[in-house]
Amino acid sequence: MASIVLKSLSILLGLFFIFVGIMKITPKLSKDLHKDLRKEYVRYSKVFPLAQTLDFKVPSKWYRRVVGSLEVVCGLALTFIPFARVKQGANIILVVLMLMAVYSHYMVNDKFERIAPALVFFFMLVCRLVVDWQLRRKELLKLEAAATANGEDKQNKQD
Repeated sequence: MASIVLKSLSILLGLFFIFVGIMKITPKLSKDLHKDLRKEYVRYSKVFPLAQTLDFKVPSKWYRRVVGSLEVVCGLALTFIPFARVKQGANIILVVLMLMAVYSHYMVNDKFERIAPALVFFFMLVCRLVVDWQLRRKELLKLEAAATANGEDKQNKQD
């Protein structure tokens, strides 16, 4: 059951982030939404973490493109790449991006309605991490139990 949940979360989250990332990179899907995202990223680039500390101004165009590209690449990894470590890496990158999104929305005084989607997807990504961790732990416990049982069988045969 947990495996179905993990696969479903991976595919749905992956497809969502592919879609959202493409929206940030190109206006081909929706010109109006892309235009709105461009305006919003001008605001978000001004509150980029550590920008004031490091005295570095992040160009909004590149900030939006990098975030969009990371979302597309990580979404593709979650959806199509079968290797668990790659999926974990993509998931962690997306968790960090969602934390940055929540931070950016908060710093520019957006209403809760604007912050909520980033929070929801943050929690969904964390949920995916937890389910994956539980599955790995369950498999490890099975392997340890099998090794212990195998070791006891060898000891009984020697006695």
